[in-house]
Amino acid sequence: MSLTHINEQGEASMVDISGKAVSRREAVAAGRIQLEPATLALIRDNQIQKGDVLAVARIAGIQAAKQTQHLIPLCHQLALTKVAVDFVLTDDGVTVTAMARTTGQTGVEMEALTAVSVALLTIYDMCKAVDKAMRIDGVHLVSKTKEAVG
Repeated sequence: MSLTHINEQGEASMVDISGKAVSRREAVAAGRIQLEPATLALIRDNQIQKGDVLAVARIAGIQAAKQTQHLIPLCHQLALTKVAVDFVLTDDGVTVTAMARTTGQTGVEMEALTAVSVALLTIYDMCKAVDKAMRIDGVHLVSKTKEAVG
């Protein structure tokens, strides 16, 4: 397997996707943040001083996906057709899942991963005053699909 973001001289290089066929692409990523039970109760009851944690984290994740090309140097600018950020509260934390979709010449996995990462960081930021033991982990790509158009 060769690295696609390295040119013949071994330098970082943006991949030329101009010859690739346009296809429908979707990626799903997930990650979690471990929280104290008291912090989870505050989130559930919308009692975190900074506001509605999950609503803010959802918007932050969506915004982040749309800005991925500004954060990851060799990512292409994509016309995202859908970004969704969802949460599952468990006994010891929150699992964040993000889905990104586009019709284009390159995948959307970086956008999904960026959405999850920023949503998790937003939860961390909003809860840091009440929970000093938070831990973000397990950010990973769950799936990616590509389907021919037409």
